[in-house]
Order: sequence, then structure tokens, then C-alpha cells
Amino acid sequence: MNRNRENNVKKTIMEQTLDRLGKREEAPVIVFLLLLLLYVISALTVSLTAGSQRVVVFGGNPVSIYTFAGVFASVSNLCIVLMVVFCGTRGFIASVAVLLVQCPMILAGIIARGNLTSMPGLFGNLLTLIVVCFIHVNNRKLDDSRQKLREQASTDVLTGLPNGFASTELINGLIRENIPFAAVTIDINNFKSINDLMGFDMGNKALVEIASRWRSIADGGLSGTNDFITRINGDEFSLIVRDYSSEEEVVKTIRLYEQALEEKLCIERYEFVANASFGYALFPEDGQTKDALITNSVAAMREIKRINSSEHILHFSFNLLKTHEQLIMENKVRDALDHDRIGFRLQPQFDISHRLRGFEALARMKDENGDSISPVEFIPAAEKAGLIDSLDLTVYRKASAFFGEIIKRTGADIVLCINASVKHLMKSDFIDEIREILTAGGMSGEHLEVEITESIMIESAEKAIDCLKKLTDMGVRIAIDDFGTGYSSLSYLNIFPSEILKIDKSFIDKINEEESEAKYVEAIISLAHVLDYRVIAEGVEEQEQLDILRRIGCDYIQGFFWGRPLSAEDAGALVTESFPSS
Repeated sequence: MNRNRENNVKKTIMEQTLDRLGKREEAPVIVFLLLLLLYVISALTVSLTAGSQRVVVFGGNPVSIYTFAGVFASVSNLCIVLMVVFCGTRGFIASVAVLLVQCPMILAGIIARGNLTSMPGLFGNLLTLIVVCFIHVNNRKLDDSRQKLREQASTDVLTGLPNGFASTELINGLIRENIPFAAVTIDINNFKSINDLMGFDMGNKALVEIASRWRSIADGGLSGTNDFITRINGDEFSLIVRDYSSEEEVVKTIRLYEQALEEKLCIERYEFVANASFGYALFPEDGQTKDALITNSVAAMREIKRINSSEHILHFSFNLLKTHEQLIMENKVRDALDHDRIGFRLQPQFDISHRLRGFEALARMKDENGDSISPVEFIPAAEKAGLIDSLDLTVYRKASAFFGEIIKRTGADIVLCINASVKHLMKSDFIDEIREILTAGGMSGEHLEVEITESIMIESAEKAIDCLKKLTDMGVRIAIDDFGTGYSSLSYLNIFPSEILKIDKSFIDKINEEESEAKYVEAIISLAHVLDYRVIAEGVEEQEQLDILRRIGCDYIQGFFWGRPLSAEDAGALVTESFPSS
């Protein structure tokens, strides 16, 4: 009985979250009632004025009362249209009902009394009926697109499990309701070897089999706790455990999922042995925010994976947050900042006709020996060490100085795109920093574009909007980066002062392999265009991907197919070639 109640709570949390993501917001009932009341008043006024023979003096000229009937008829029709636009199905049904009642009444009056002056009102009502039907059908199409986005947002396509979005939203809901739970991060050990030896198709089938076993445990309540299993990405999964009486029961539940892998995986007559590493953190003991709990469970998972022992389960402890390797990389970042070894590369962006739009500035770093270090290594280290602001600012200054010089030399109308982390954007002096780099680089705001991630929309939306509006007042453009991978609501797209949407590479990778992915990207582009956004597709690497994006109306392209990250010298040569000086 308790389990059923908890499942209902879980469903309520998830459904509310998905509704906020995919459902079009409708006006409150009070707005519907006010519009309906205004319509009734206007319609009654039309009836009273249409048959009146009285005359009023207006501006020194006598005016018949019945001439005002058209004015109030227009007001009543406007109320009808507004009900459909803002009040959804309720407004549509009410609008159609009153129009279908009113039209025969007007027609009967014309036939019975021969009052031909009512003909404009009849045709006005018929045209209004056509308009509201058109608006309603169009809204239904948009709602269908949002529903598809909602389903895509909450379900992993490969395994059918809930995905990372569903997991994090459930965590947020549990934290809001102060319900204790364990956040478990799971990584399949040595899964890369299956992909390398047998191919990705075999690896995907192995993931489906693993997901099926774990789903059976969660759906069947075999653990005695309330479990929610999701696939995050690749071979990484997440498990949320509730309704436990002690930490020992949490470990017992996790052990059940570990034991599910003891039986060999049989895929197309091949047998595989798999095991996994499990790191877990408890709410509220080990963290009181979503980010803290996920970070801590990942830290525990990585540590038990690094140890490579026979034990595969580890509870988070705070001494795991800074491993030896992390400290080494943090020191390398500090040293690179102190000795000016932070640089940049510029990846070109083109419109769909292959005209140069601009460049995205990408951070690069070298160690004391002059060897390049991957951004995958030094950027997370800089974020954890609180150095990302200094690193970003160094890239901003160097890239804008080069960009200002190249614009001055060529007169090219191009854009420099820079990435702003959530923490950096939230700094009180961020606007002053942007103003400083524009001045120092001799650039105007219209040549700079700040890219933000979707996470800013849930970190501090109100403060972010205020900051972004200040940037746009300076002429700076705003782009939403990696769209589709975060947790934002579509409603934010209406209020953020941005004009560019960047679709994450993970979606572009599959558009020429899976029809559903192409349709998903097409739906994003269509919605973006409805909201007056232009769309950049990231990670375009193949001609077939470009052809599909061109067909479905993508505006801009970024990726290896048309341009890898370039040195300042090569970027300058590309600008000169694209915009030869007069």
C-alpha cells in the first residue's frame, strides 16, 4: 500500500515536470471568465445599439446610435479570438459555442425582419469562426510538437529507461519535499572493450540487456526499496533509492543490481561477462542540492573504479572530492595562468550557404614542457578549483584583441562567440569585464556573442535575465548553447533576451542514422523559428548531415565538415579570403 502511494507521488512529480517542459501555458480561469464577461457585455451592447434610432451629437455632428454596433461587434469578436489564443481548449469550445448560437440568431433576424444591416455582423461572425478554428488547429500542431519533445526529454531512446533529465527532476522533487534518498551513479566496467572488439551495435545490445535486467528489479520491487533506474549516457546509469530504513539496506539494494550482472550476457550467441562500479551519496547527509549529490556520487563511483578491487560499491566521503590526479591538474592550470600558457583556437561558423558567420573561441592550454593538454582534462579541473573565471577571462581578452584587429583590417561583419559558465555569468563584475574586453579589443558589442548553457535557466533565472538584458543593451548577442541536453523549460525561451539556439552535437551525430533523431531536430528548429530564434547545429561532420540540416531549415553550421578549430593565423587567412578588402 505504501509502495503504491510512493509510486503515485513519483508519477506526480515526473508528470508535473514534463508538463512544465512540453505543455503550452494557458491563462488562468479568471482571465477566461473576464473575456467571456466582456464578450457578453459587448454582444448585448450590439443588440441594444443595432436597433436604436436615437441620435447623439459627437464632435458637433449628429451620429446614429446604431453606428456604434460595429465597434462593439469588433470588440466581441476580439474577445472570442483572445479566448482561443490564451485559454486553450476551454476557450475554443466556448468561442465556437457562442458563435454557433449567435449566427443562426442573426440570420433569423435578417429573414424575419428583413434587417439587411445585420449582414456585416453575420459575415463577421462567420469569419471569426474560421479564424478561431485556424488558431486552434495551429495550437494543436504546436502542442503535438511539444509533446514529442517532452517524450524525447524524459526517455532514453536506446534502452527505453528514463533518462538523465527524468533522474535529475526526480531528485529535485525529492529535495523539495525533503524525502531521504540515495543517489547512485553506476558505470559499466571495461565496457569500451565490448565496443572495440565487437562493434557499437553489439555494445548497444549489451546495454539494452543490462537495462532490461535492472528495470525488472526496479519495476518488480524485488529490492524491498523504492527504486528508480535511469540511463544517463553511454555506459553510465543512475539509481535513486527510497524507502530504506538504514544505510545497510541501501547497500543491500545496490548489491542486488550488482548481482544482476553475474549471469553472463548472451548477445547473438556471444557471451560476455560484465560488472559495474557503484558510487552513492545520501540525502541529506552527503549533500543538500542536486549538483552536490550527483557530483559526490560520481566521485565515489570514480574512486571505486580507480581502486579496481573486488569490491564495487562505495559510499561518498568528503576526502574523495580532490583526488591526487585532480590536484595535479589544478596545479597545472594555476601554473599555465601564471606563465601565460592559456591560448585559444577559433572554430568557424557558416550559414547554410557556406558564408562565414564568425568563430567560437575555444580555450587551449599547454604545460611547462609546451605539450598541449586536452580541454576535457583542464576545464573540469579549472571549474572545481574555482579558476574557470580567470581562464575564461584570459581567453576572452586574447580572442577579442585578435578579433578587433582582424575586423579593423578587413571590415568583415563577423561575430566572436565566447562561452560563459554559470558561475562566471553570476559574478557581480561580469558586465564590467565584458565592457573592458570590448574596449581593449576595439570591438563593438554587435561583434560579440555570449553563449550560455541551459543550466543557467534553473540556477538563477531572474538574475540571469537581468544580466543578459544588460549585455543586449550593449549590443552583445546571446546564444543558448547545447540546447536539449539540460533541464530548461521551453517557457524560458520566450523571456530570455537571446536570438540564437545551438543544437548539441549529440543530436546531430544521429540524424543521418535514425529518422526519429532527424524529426526531433526538425521539431526543435521549427519551434525555434516560431519563437524568432535562429539555429546553429554543432558537430556537423558529414555531407549527409549537412544535407538533412539544409532540408529541415537549419540556419547555421559549425563542425569539422566545414571547419576545424583554427589558429589565429589560419582564422585571419579565412576571414581575408571570405571578406577581401576593397
